[in-house]
Amino acid sequence: MREIQEVQLEDSELNLKPTYEKASEIFEVIFKEIGNAIVGQKEMIRQILIAMLCEGHVLVESNPGLGKTLTISTISQIMNMKFSRIQCTPDLMPADITGTDIIEDDEKGSKRFKFKQGPVFANIVLADEINRASPKTQSALLEAMQEKQVTVANTTYLLDKPFFILATQNPIEMEGTYALPEAQLDRFLLKIQLQYPDKEEEFEIVNRYAEAFRPAVRRCIDKETFLELQQITRRIPISNKLKRYAIEIVNQTRNLPELIEAGASPRASIALILCAKANAFLDKRGYVEKEDIDAMVLPVLRHRIILSFEAARNNTTSDKIIQKILEDKKQLYNERERG
Repeated sequence: MREIQEVQLEDSELNLKPTYEKASEIFEVIFKEIGNAIVGQKEMIRQILIAMLCEGHVLVESNPGLGKTLTISTISQIMNMKFSRIQCTPDLMPADITGTDIIEDDEKGSKRFKFKQGPVFANIVLADEINRASPKTQSALLEAMQEKQVTVANTTYLLDKPFFILATQNPIEMEGTYALPEAQLDRFLLKIQLQYPDKEEEFEIVNRYAEAFRPAVRRCIDKETFLELQQITRRIPISNKLKRYAIEIVNQTRNLPELIEAGASPRASIALILCAKANAFLDKRGYVEKEDIDAMVLPVLRHRIILSFEAARNNTTSDKIIQKILEDKKQLYNERERG
């Protein structure tokens, strides 16, 4: 029997009930509008929305040409949010991302400093091929990702809400790239790995984009409504039993020294529970089930563990290890339920 069965909004300081009641309709329209522009990639779209609902960021790893840029720009249009794209290159400087102080003349002819905002000052930011930027430039995103602010010289500037970064990296072209440090990887709520579309999906892609016709999308939600959806996501209830189940999965990554050199931090436990809430919300449920946690384990953990030398030597992947951990914990959980 569940400890809590439905989301509680009555005692909230915000009037979230109207938004909660129409949330299912909002999500249906969002998925429908995205589908007008994007063929397939349903799992990527769903996980991006989950990350946005959880106020997190996403790292997408895939070969070129699989619709990452089109997907995120389409989402920004649907939600009427400011979108900017940063094309990362080795000569990109931190100020090119955050902005910088410039000298300008005022009305009296005197010179003064004025802050010129960089592309990070947007609601949705695409950092394309982030591993091509130097570590110094990559680190310029850390404060923005974690604190939702930018500090230039001695002044701190708050970023507009909602704020979401989608970073991409190409796994097949490693020359002239810089691996993301573990501290920055941990700031990404999810890591998504894309696959090629099947033949039917590719046929539909060709039909849409090799002809004169261009699919159009319409705005169907505003920023204020989406901020309320973020508030509701955190209020989706989860039982203590399922919290412990999620924590056990994360904790097990620290107890396999023969396979994992460094396991996931408590930030991963927070991420897993938050994403499970968002997954339940998208499935039109006001509570978290075990399947919600299981569905989010791979994208939450795959970038948060460091494989041991032995595991890397044997070509063991992070996904295989995490899948094995998940299967063991699911079996243990089921045995407890039967007992």
